[in-house]
Amino acid sequence: MSLVPPRSSASDGDDNNNLEITLDIDDDKKDKRSSSSSMVLRNASPLIKQQFSQDLASVHPCGDARPRLDRSSAATARALKGLQFISRANDRAGWKGVESRFKSLAVNDLLPRSEFGECVGIKETKFAGELFDALARRRNISGDSITKAEVHEFWDQISDTSFDSRLQTFFDMVDKNADGRITEDEVKEIITLSASANKLSRMEEQAEKYARLIMEELDPDKLGHIEIYKLATLLQVPSEPAVRSKKRSSTEEPNPLRRWYRCAAYFLGKTWQRCWVMLLWLSICAGLFAWKFEQYRRRRAVFDVMGYCVCVAKGGAETLKFNMALILLPVCRNTITWLRNHTAVRRAVPLHDNLNFHMVVAAGIAVGAGLHIISHLTCDFPRLLHATDAAYAPLERYFGMPRPPNYWWFVKGTEGWTGFTMLVLMAVAFTLAMPWFRRGTIKKRLPGFNTFWYSHHLFVVVYVLLIVHGQSLYLTDKFAKKSTWMYLAVPVVLYACERLTRALRSRVRPAKIRKVAVYPNKLLTLQFSKPEGFRYKSGQYIFINCASVSPFEWHPFSITSAPQDSYLSVHIRSLGDWTGDLNKLFSEVCRRQPTQGNTGPLQVEYDQEGGGPTADQGLPKVRIDGPYGAPAQDYQQYDVVLLVGLGIGATPMISIIKDIINNMKPLDGDLETGTGRDNPEPTSFQTQRAYFYWMTPEQGSFDWFKDVMDDVAKTDTEGVIEFHNYCTSVYEEGDARSAVITMLQSLNRAKHGGVDVVSGTKVNAHFARPNWPDVYQRIADNHPQQRVGVFYCGSPKVTKELRELAQEFSTKTSTKFEFHKENF
Repeated sequence: MSLVPPRSSASDGDDNNNLEITLDIDDDKKDKRSSSSSMVLRNASPLIKQQFSQDLASVHPCGDARPRLDRSSAATARALKGLQFISRANDRAGWKGVESRFKSLAVNDLLPRSEFGECVGIKETKFAGELFDALARRRNISGDSITKAEVHEFWDQISDTSFDSRLQTFFDMVDKNADGRITEDEVKEIITLSASANKLSRMEEQAEKYARLIMEELDPDKLGHIEIYKLATLLQVPSEPAVRSKKRSSTEEPNPLRRWYRCAAYFLGKTWQRCWVMLLWLSICAGLFAWKFEQYRRRRAVFDVMGYCVCVAKGGAETLKFNMALILLPVCRNTITWLRNHTAVRRAVPLHDNLNFHMVVAAGIAVGAGLHIISHLTCDFPRLLHATDAAYAPLERYFGMPRPPNYWWFVKGTEGWTGFTMLVLMAVAFTLAMPWFRRGTIKKRLPGFNTFWYSHHLFVVVYVLLIVHGQSLYLTDKFAKKSTWMYLAVPVVLYACERLTRALRSRVRPAKIRKVAVYPNKLLTLQFSKPEGFRYKSGQYIFINCASVSPFEWHPFSITSAPQDSYLSVHIRSLGDWTGDLNKLFSEVCRRQPTQGNTGPLQVEYDQEGGGPTADQGLPKVRIDGPYGAPAQDYQQYDVVLLVGLGIGATPMISIIKDIINNMKPLDGDLETGTGRDNPEPTSFQTQRAYFYWMTPEQGSFDWFKDVMDDVAKTDTEGVIEFHNYCTSVYEEGDARSAVITMLQSLNRAKHGGVDVVSGTKVNAHFARPNWPDVYQRIADNHPQQRVGVFYCGSPKVTKELRELAQEFSTKTSTKFEFHKENF
């Protein structure tokens, strides 16, 4: 194989400007012992020589052992894939779709330049305009409109899958003078264009720097321009050896009965804790309903007048009392955390589903209240009002004489007004607790977390009214049979002690702020001195209160420091009113303090080495409460973990990564347990491999945990942690709008010690979103016959796919994936 780039008129006769590559391979496929290869690189920079040498390393003397260097499998094919201009989503209709859109967009049978992007399926107007100009310039077309035939010609080139066509289209965009050369300004322009299309604001700001980097590499003679073929050479160099997983194997059981059995076994194995808890709860509710139903069916005087209506009403009321007591237990966080950390209860009870069970019990309350209220108002009260005097006589002791004349008699009584008031308060609390209200997705200002928080505290009034209502029951006059207070006594006392413990603990154990960092993309980092006796596990969370923002609001945040660290840290993203106000408050305070290490006007830091109370330094007073248990804290039970974080959802995973790093380091002492290497204590740490996938749409987000990623790159010499950063704003591999970014990644890593241009760390950033089936398949291939813990924190939109894939690969492969999602 020989590749000799063409010479421009300016370089004819000057051999110093030429790059010649000669590759001869003679391979006898039958006798794989006979082979020879030679390569000559002339006048190429050391970087290009090194990169081409890496590519040639894939050519092995034994032809079947490693793939040959050809366009289908080597650097050329990767460059070909990186120069795709039309996304798969918009290319499905092909020319027919373009032709249809042309008819609707054309004016006098001419397509304006401004409509070209929409016509061919490119959403970015600026990028589409540059493409239009390049294709028109190549064909000497002047003007801002083209005919249908010219659109067809344009389409043929940009949809051509051949390497030469795509490469030519890309260079047409770069070479605005059509002279075969590009200047530094033109390189800067194409970098700016690509960065803008991919929403990489930082790269857009540093376009001049990266253009200079390319010129230094490809224009060593300082001619002020580079030949296009040199840029083609750089684009053909792979950024890094491709990590290829095995082909996804299909091991689905052909027998439908066995397939059903495997699915059922996986379901029960994963959900047996929830199943028995739900079965027990439903059985208790059904038993209480049936007991009270039968009790009133046997009271003939009452039953003869009110019939089955009173049986249903009283049965519903009994389940209501039980559930009003039970609903407090799942929100006793201190008790649940203690059970999770110190008892074996967590093996049988799904303690991490406490909030989900809280909502299930709330639904049970709604059902019980509905049965009770509807049966009374629509059935037994009307029957009582229309009963004969003889039938009413046995009920005189309960309702008095004269007999109730109308509905108003029932409403104005203690039983009536307490019942209706509870109904209204619970309806308000239930409605505002719905996800679309609680997260403020309907309207930004009216509903939201604040409304949910304060409305939920109406439960204090509800419980008082419930006790009053229970002591004024119809048809019951003996105190011993008025059982409402009996149901509520223990749970209410336990919950009251919980709230008292939280209040006292946050005041007795103050948190001193050591460092504050405010990032430009609305992220606040608070680092506290670890309070005395404060012990936690990676994956747990704490509640934070700032009286300067709101004296009553407490919000949960995952801990981002590791248990062995001497400090306690959280990362808070501004996603609502409270977090936004907290960010503004600390931004204003930090600007008035002496800062260290500022990298720009939007990032400010305050550093306090644990000296004196924070109030003396002018910082807002912050209280913390916790720690509290979360599903991610159980990661140590697995040999292999798959950690997935979406945006700020990476915070609990970062603590886990730090914990794994610290366990790999030789520690002189354990800051959490007080033990050292000379006096070690047995631990339950089992994790031998971690895969971390972090997806974020903003390039600046990688600054949040830059130190952690650099620490992983430095410390993890054995490859225990596999870091995958995904910048979702960048177009996927196989799109020309990210081809230049890929090229800059390769060049910058080679020139600056492996630093990635997108993440700013030594961890390479990928584009778009992960291919989750391939991720699961690769892990299953790498870890057969093992349990893999999948931990996810972030938006619910990814939850369903990750959970379904965990079930699918657990039934189709020998690897068992156990999915866990963070709940707050």
